[in-house]
Amino acid sequence: MARVLGVGGIFFKSPGPQKLNAWYSQWLGLSIGPKPGASFHPQAMPKNSYTVWSAFDARSTYFFPSDKQFMFNLVVDNLEEALQQVKEGGAQVLGDIDVYDNGRFGWFIDPDGNKVELWEPSPS
Repeated sequence: MARVLGVGGIFFKSPGPQKLNAWYSQWLGLSIGPKPGASFHPQAMPKNSYTVWSAFDARSTYFFPSDKQFMFNLVVDNLEEALQQVKEGGAQVLGDIDVYDNGRFGWFIDPDGNKVELWEPSPS
């Protein structure tokens, strides 16, 4: 039986894709090239990081205050700095940083109204 080996991409619609690409490039250093967009290679990810695929119950409020049916999680190398950068870029930073065994997490709403979770993986 064939099996899934990982996430091959995240694809979504935007009312202004070039503008949103430029925002992520300026405020989070996302290197966005010609189509299909930004590429993340496993060897560039921090030790102990991984990709999660998770379906949430339709009644979940975890994506609030966004009304979208999805949420991004992006791995960062410095959570506080990344949150400050997106705030300077006009994003709404949500709540406080949460700390778990697998790392630290923070959230913001991007210019398109998408909720984004930033994850700084634990070094151990």
